[in-house]
Amino acid sequence: MMRRRDFLAASLAAVAGAALGRRTVRAAGAGARPNIVHVLADDLGWGDLRCLNPQGKIPTPHLDALAGAGRVFTDAHSGSAVCTPTRYGILTGRYCWRSRLKRGVLDGWSAPLIEPGRQTVAALLKDRGYHTACVGKWHLGLDWTTAEGKPASRGRTDYTRAFQYGPCALGFDEFFGISASLDMPPYVYIRNDRVEEPPSGTLADSPKPAYYRAGPVAPGFQMDRVLERLTDEAVGVVQRHKERAGESPLFLYFPLTAPHTPIFSREEFRGRGETNVYGDFVHEVDASVGRLRAALEEAGMAENTLFIFTSDNGCSPMANFEELAAKGHHPGGPFRGHKADIFEGGHRVPFIAAWPGRVAPGTTCADTVCLTDLLATAAEITGAAPPPDAGEDSWSLLPLLEGRAPATPRPAVVHHSVDGYFALREGKWKFIDCPGSGGWSAPKPNSPESKTLPPVQLYDLEADPGETTNLCDKHPDQVERLRGILERFKQAGKSV
Repeated sequence: MMRRRDFLAASLAAVAGAALGRRTVRAAGAGARPNIVHVLADDLGWGDLRCLNPQGKIPTPHLDALAGAGRVFTDAHSGSAVCTPTRYGILTGRYCWRSRLKRGVLDGWSAPLIEPGRQTVAALLKDRGYHTACVGKWHLGLDWTTAEGKPASRGRTDYTRAFQYGPCALGFDEFFGISASLDMPPYVYIRNDRVEEPPSGTLADSPKPAYYRAGPVAPGFQMDRVLERLTDEAVGVVQRHKERAGESPLFLYFPLTAPHTPIFSREEFRGRGETNVYGDFVHEVDASVGRLRAALEEAGMAENTLFIFTSDNGCSPMANFEELAAKGHHPGGPFRGHKADIFEGGHRVPFIAAWPGRVAPGTTCADTVCLTDLLATAAEITGAAPPPDAGEDSWSLLPLLEGRAPATPRPAVVHHSVDGYFALREGKWKFIDCPGSGGWSAPKPNSPESKTLPPVQLYDLEADPGETTNLCDKHPDQVERLRGILERFKQAGKSV
């Protein structure tokens, strides 16, 4: 296992080599309100990007260029090890385990998860004069109804009725995308508050790795072209914003459907790397980011845009880890575990931020940050004042973006697994309040295997980034201290 400092030193060299040179960074508050673009990949691993993992075998030239133009956060974490909870946290600045969803994810027909009246990043920025757009995978529930106006179900849905509580009721001026993950029906596109084209047929279950579940499908919905269609729409948002002649800044939230299952890519991306079909799909994600950045340049918006790229959780085992490892590629980099796990591979994610004149190019930041931090960051950048009951777990990244020491360090970060287990990270210490991974590979409660494992875990991530040596018996004082912080965060209803 490569030591953390050696791994990050190699990563820093790769990023610095890609940079075109450092720029002078203006002081906070200088210049106009920036456009904010937040691209969220789906199931992309920390080690899938060459700028983070120089030994990786997947070509990611556009994301490497983004890293060269901005700052790479090497210790960034999603709010959960699976997708729906992370999305809730990004838009609300609140850990999702504070909501009704305590474990797992929603499906394509689930009811809305974000509570009525809760502040979102989109609503905050809209109040500050932004045009707000969301393109991509929603996965936060919609108020599907029957023809009689009652809550819908898989077999009883009126696809002609408008949504009353979708993205456009939560602060977005426009939305185009799908209801949930690309492997979850219904397979229809939604524009603003209506299904664009109702389903007319049914798809059967698909085998792995191009896996998706059976369900209704619209006639124009092509599985292997969804990422392309969403990228077209995101580029369209930028182009239309250019035509508005700068009457307002733009907030674009672009949650991708890839490289989540179904894992396949268009013919022009096949065989471009040294791995497998998952690697080809990651390469297509990279190309989508390149297209969006090119659109911003063409529109004359790039110089005043904070561009953030990250992922909702770690890589899924559906990528075929054994096949990738045989070819020398490790989606989790040096970290243990994968999507769904409480281990680092479940929730440590790539995070790159570029902002000309404000973020020094070719730099890295090793501070621990969380994807719930978007709301507080947007508020500080724009001078907004969120209500007291908003962003309970959101901490502004603006000082770190600009290379300044924050006035106060970020409070400890809470991690959450698919099965609802907790971990807490503070400094070098990580406390895990369960045996095993807390995810798909975890032993069942009260099983013989579970009884052979210590009930809690403690790791020193500076010395042991791979979480190989449980120190709970050697440092019981740290276990109790961190457990106390975690319990306080739960009881207080906030952590920031």
